[in-house]
Amino acid sequence: MKVAVVGATGLVGQVMLRVLEERRFPVSELIPAASERSAGKELTFKGVPVKVVTIEEALAARPDVALFSAGAGVSRTWAPRFAEAGTTVIDNSSAWRMEPHIKLVVPEVNAHLLTARDKIIANPNCSTIQMVVALNPLHRAFGIRRLVISTYQSFTGTGMKAVKQYQLEKKGFEPKDEERAYPHPIFENCLPHCDVFLDNGYTKEEMKLVNETRKILDAPEIGITATAVRVPVHGGHSEAVNVAFEKPFELDAVRRLLEEAPGVVVLDEPAANRYPMPLFAKDRDEVFVGRIRRDESIDNGLNLWIVADNLRKGAATNAVQIAEYLLAQKMIGQDAVADTQA
Repeated sequence: MKVAVVGATGLVGQVMLRVLEERRFPVSELIPAASERSAGKELTFKGVPVKVVTIEEALAARPDVALFSAGAGVSRTWAPRFAEAGTTVIDNSSAWRMEPHIKLVVPEVNAHLLTARDKIIANPNCSTIQMVVALNPLHRAFGIRRLVISTYQSFTGTGMKAVKQYQLEKKGFEPKDEERAYPHPIFENCLPHCDVFLDNGYTKEEMKLVNETRKILDAPEIGITATAVRVPVHGGHSEAVNVAFEKPFELDAVRRLLEEAPGVVVLDEPAANRYPMPLFAKDRDEVFVGRIRRDESIDNGLNLWIVADNLRKGAATNAVQIAEYLLAQKMIGQDAVADTQA
């Protein structure tokens, strides 16, 4: 199994390498790729140094699967070329998510839609992934009518530049203009500004939550509004999610559905001060749900607090889980080739 990681030197790319190793994905040959200025650098995989190559060189190696995390522009240019060469691309950028012919996949929710013909598969936005993992079983049971979402998102979601800005500010230094990922300080601050502002007054991040959630749940009729906030937190993203269901529900049934949901950990003992926090979600692959309670101001209303590591389940782990599903279904690798030839 030849596996390329495009964007291997970036924040998410490095976590992808770690997740591939930790989950023992059967990599016979790793092909870490990045921009030409990063080519020749050495990364470590399974204790062995591996040289970074250019994306052109990675394409020439004809990998079975390529995990992309190098930005939408790179994905738009290179993902089709890898796909044409027979490589299955799992793309972590926003480039393909809302294309009607491209599957937008969270394995716990809709991996069953994938086929061997899907050569470009979109990995959703980090905030969307953790939310739909928790909401999917509730939507199937009670039907979601409306969502009001407030996010508290780690600066790590913006990438290396944001991490460096935070570190400089924490040490008391004023970042230069070219060192800034944000227009304001992130250390000891909260910015109601994730991604760029659009003409409707929402940010791109907020509209990703709207559009991607509808696509993944196959529910274009759900009313969704979101406010996304960047916070000075390392460990992950947190979300206060207010849900209005079509059907009445019992809280015991909600808890049971969440406890049985794959990938979800219910942590809901407020009397004992036990609830999800990014501090404890860091470096974990599960989605943590707590503060489960009725919204007493509306009919069939529910409040949830949802937390996950944005670099792992929100990005790298979800991408690797998609690859694991494809491998188990013999859609990639030697078994897939044998099935095609047969």
